[in-house]
Formats: sequence, structure tokens, C-alpha cells
Amino acid sequence: DAVPDGIIEAARIDGAGEFRIFFQVALRMLAPGIVTVLLFTLVATWNNYFLPLIMLSNENLFPLTVGLKNWGAPILVLPGALVATIPLLLSGIFLQRYWRSGLGAGSVKG
Repeated sequence: DAVPDGIIEAARIDGAGEFRIFFQVALRMLAPGIVTVLLFTLVATWNNYFLPLIMLSNENLFPLTVGLKNWGAPILVLPGALVATIPLLLSGIFLQRYWRSGLGAGSVKG
């Protein structure tokens, strides 16, 4: 069980219905796991090179990871790679509070 039975029973005793238990108890407890999967998926999708290279025929539609190859001059590739990592860094910074909280933090009033 992802959510302990005792917490669900305590929510029912407090008068919470099934939807309230799901949204206010279960999702808060599962938030660190959901955010971890979200970030792994974001990084894998952002760093995907071959799928856009194969699927897109117009070079104007290439994402940064593929478009860096076409810039040619090595002096432009390094700053472009730095710019390409900024969204990943920002998502990690803004979502790190869910990792620090732990899986049981949603069940405790703070």
C-alpha cells in the first residue's frame, strides 16, 4: 500500500469522503514519487536526440539538442548547450522541495 490504512481510516473518522482522501491525503503523500517520475521523464524527453532528428524534416522545428549540431562553429555550441540545460536546472530547483519532504510528509499537518 502506498498510503497506510491507518491514515485512510483517520481521514474517514474526520469525515473525509473518498475524493477528499484521494486528493488531500494520497496525492500529497505520493507527490515526491510523482515529481521524481516527472523529472526523469522531462530529462529523458529533453535529451532525446534521435527521435526529433528522424521525425522532423524542417530544421526550423529542431529542438535545441538537435539544433546545436547544425550551428557549426564550436564557439557557439558550448553556450548553446549551457542555454539548453537551463530549463532542466530550473525544474530541478523548483521541484526539489517535494524530494526533501519524503513520502510520509503529506500525512502530517505542518
